[in-house]
Amino acid sequence: MITSLSGTLSTVGLDWVEVTVGGVGLRVNVPSSLIDQVGQVGDGVKLFTSLQVKEDSLTLYGFPSSDGRQAFEALLGVNGVGPRVALSILSRMAPETLAMAVATEDPAEFKGVSGVGTRIAQRIVMELKGKLEIEVTAAPTARPDAELTEALTALGYTMSEVMEAATSLPRDEPLELEDKIRLALEYLAGQ
Repeated sequence: MITSLSGTLSTVGLDWVEVTVGGVGLRVNVPSSLIDQVGQVGDGVKLFTSLQVKEDSLTLYGFPSSDGRQAFEALLGVNGVGPRVALSILSRMAPETLAMAVATEDPAEFKGVSGVGTRIAQRIVMELKGKLEIEVTAAPTARPDAELTEALTALGYTMSEVMEAATSLPRDEPLELEDKIRLALEYLAGQ
C-alpha cells in the first residue's frame, strides 16, 4: 500500500496532480479545493495517499493531511459512497467539518455536495458516528447559523471557509444577518 508520497509537482489538472517521485510520474486524484494550495509546477509536495485497487485499475487519491486520508477511507466504508463521491465531499468540506457534521448528527452539512442526496447524507452521519478519529478544533456551539452558511456556500465558499469566517465574527453583540455576511466576506477577502 502507498500511504504517502513526496516528490516534485509536475502537472496540475482540475482535480488531479502529477508528482514525480524517483523519476516516475504518479497521477494522484485530489480534492479540487487542494488544487489552489498545492503550489507551482516544480515545487516539492507531500501527499498522504490512499491506493484504491479495482479489477482494471490502480488509482491514487491524495490529501494534504493524514486526517484527509482517514476521512476519505472512512467515507468509502459507507454503503453507497465510492471514491468519486468521497472526493467530492472532501472538495467541499475539510475533514474537521466532516467530523463535526457527524458528531452533531447534521446531514444538512452535505447539502450541495455533488452525488450526495438526503439518504446518503443521513447514511454517512449514521455509519460514521464514533468512527472518525479526527480532532474537531471548534466546539459544536461555534457553528455558524444556517442562514449565514447558506449565503456563503451559495457564493461558492467551502464549509471550512464558512466555519473559519464564522469564528472570526464578534460574539459580544448580536448581529443582523446582513452584518454577519458583510463581516464574513471581509474576513474571507483578507485571507
